[in-house]
Amino acid sequence: MKTNYHTHTTRCLHAVGTDEAYVKSALKGGYQVLGFSDHTPWKYHTNYVADMRMLPDQLPDYVESLRTLREKYRGQIDIKIGLECEYFPEYMHWLKEQVKKYELDYVIFGNHFYHTDEKFPYFGHHCDSRDMLDLYEESAIEGMETGVYCCLAHPDLFMRSYPQWDRHCTLVARHICRTAARLGIPLEYNTGYQAYNEAHGLETYPCPEFWHIAANEGCTAIVGLDAHNNADLEDPTYYDRALQTLKGLKMKVTDTLRMNAW
Repeated sequence: MKTNYHTHTTRCLHAVGTDEAYVKSALKGGYQVLGFSDHTPWKYHTNYVADMRMLPDQLPDYVESLRTLREKYRGQIDIKIGLECEYFPEYMHWLKEQVKKYELDYVIFGNHFYHTDEKFPYFGHHCDSRDMLDLYEESAIEGMETGVYCCLAHPDLFMRSYPQWDRHCTLVARHICRTAARLGIPLEYNTGYQAYNEAHGLETYPCPEFWHIAANEGCTAIVGLDAHNNADLEDPTYYDRALQTLKGLKMKVTDTLRMNAW
C-alpha cells in the first residue's frame, strides 16, 4: 500500500492547507491510508505557550474534524487519527489520558526537545555539541522504552544542526537503532526536508550514514512525508526515491503502524 502517517494541519502554526485539502491531495497521490499526526498539545504546569503546536482546547476540534472526514471519504481512503508527540516525562500521564479519551489511533514519536520545551531548545537547531547529542540519544531511547509510540519519526533529526558526522554520531545512531530493533519500533525515513536539502546542497536528514547503520542493525523503516502542505501528497518524487533508497540498503520496509486497540 501507499501510506503516509505523518501529516500536519494548520493548527501547528507552520502548515498550510485545510484538513480536507490533505485528504483530496492524498487521493490524487494514490494513497490508501492517510494518517494525521499533528504536533500534540501539552497541558503545561507553567504559563508557557509553544509556537509550533496546537493548544489543548484545539484538540477536540482536531479530532472531530478528522472523524467527519473519515466518514465522508469512507471507502475511498482510510483516515487514521493520531498525534506526533515528544517524550516529556512530567506530562506523559496527561498525554495517555488524552489518547484514551479521544480514542486516538496511534502516536508517533517526534523527539524534538529534551524533557520539555519549556526549558530546553529544539534539537533540530541546537543539537550542535556532544552534550546535546547525548541528550537526544537519552530522550529517544527512554521514549521508545515507554511503549507509547508506534514509530520514531525522523530519528536522524540531530543532523540538521550537528556540524558533521563523526564517531560520536555513529555511537548514538547505533544505540538508537539497536533499541528500535529490539523493541520492534519502525524508524521513519522522513522526506520532509529533502527539497530544502537539495536547494541548499545539504544532507541533513535523511542522513545516509544513519540509514546505513539502521540497515546493518536490522531496523524496519517506514516512509513518512511529514506533510506540512497538502501539495506534498500529490508529488511522488520523494516518496518513490525513499523506497528506492531503502531497497538499495536492503532494509525491511513496512507500510503499516501499530494502532491502538479500543
